[in-house]
Amino acid sequence: MTRDELAALHCEPRKGKEHALDEAHVRQLLALLPEWQLALNGKSIAKTFGFRNFHETLGFVNAIGWMANRQDHHPDLEAGYNRCVVHWSTHDVGGLSMNDFICAAKVEAIAHA
Repeated sequence: MTRDELAALHCEPRKGKEHALDEAHVRQLLALLPEWQLALNGKSIAKTFGFRNFHETLGFVNAIGWMANRQDHHPDLEAGYNRCVVHWSTHDVGGLSMNDFICAAKVEAIAHA
């Protein structure tokens, strides 16, 4: 699977530990997402995006918000003047699910548009 193929997928409702990804699958998917890293003891993935100014940062945050609502899967965001840290996790599975990687790939598409 490529990052573009991952980004083309749509999130599905995932509840329960049976939807949590094992470490091998997490590593395989993480390899498709440059600069994304495991965070919170492996319970989330995160990446910091840099921008020239607040206007660009806010545009990025709004684009993520629109996409997240369409996917019904929402990140934790930390936004500042010229940066945004994006964290994905699936609380309903207690860690990482396929939805986190789908949305991270979609964020990459937004960042490189």
